[in-house]
Amino acid sequence: MRTLIIIPAYNEEGSIAQVIGDIREHAPEVDIVVVNDGSKDRTEAIARDAGAEVITMPFNVGIGGGMQTGYLYAYQNGYDAAVQMDADGQHRAADLPKLLAAIPYSDLVIGSRYVEQTAYRSSATRRVGILFFSKLVSFVTRQRFTDTTSGFRAANRKVIALYANYYPSDYPEVESIVYLKRRGCRLAEVPVEMRSREAGRSSITPLKSVYYMLKVTLSVLMSASRVRVRGVKTSG
Repeated sequence: MRTLIIIPAYNEEGSIAQVIGDIREHAPEVDIVVVNDGSKDRTEAIARDAGAEVITMPFNVGIGGGMQTGYLYAYQNGYDAAVQMDADGQHRAADLPKLLAAIPYSDLVIGSRYVEQTAYRSSATRRVGILFFSKLVSFVTRQRFTDTTSGFRAANRKVIALYANYYPSDYPEVESIVYLKRRGCRLAEVPVEMRSREAGRSSITPLKSVYYMLKVTLSVLMSASRVRVRGVKTSG
């Protein structure tokens, strides 16, 4: 498969080179595009020097806009698979073969920290949020999910086309699962290990966490009730 790694990045100069290097070591055959989301540091220059293609947004559009840009790039360039990875080093490139191996059997494959017990540890507050959304999405879609907030995902051509047409804006990981399920897509989780952030800091503050919980819950419930819409022609 022609595979594209999409890395949304905002002020990740401290980790982006290591992330690209990790991918090159474990999956040298893939292409990499960094969506530089209006960074104010040297993220763009460092990513280019590391050998990645870089798309620089004129201003910060958020994770949703950044990811849709990456999927549009994948769609327009005819990639068979696209993998979302974080720019902070939490996702291990060593797990890429595991996600890609499941693509022939699923439209979207999610790397989960909780399918099996791993060494990953999060704060109690974050763990409650992960559990809440996993239960909510499992109820709405009637499929069991354990890690709906994971941003480590592999998509086939069908999902690339759907996400190129529409991708949720704020904190989109949870809603984007419901969006695909309502369009008849096959989703699966595979176990992965994740690391702590290597550099920088998370943009999610306690106040944003409350906003996140409320907004995403409402978005999931609304998305679950929408009728199927016309979009980009899909294949695969």
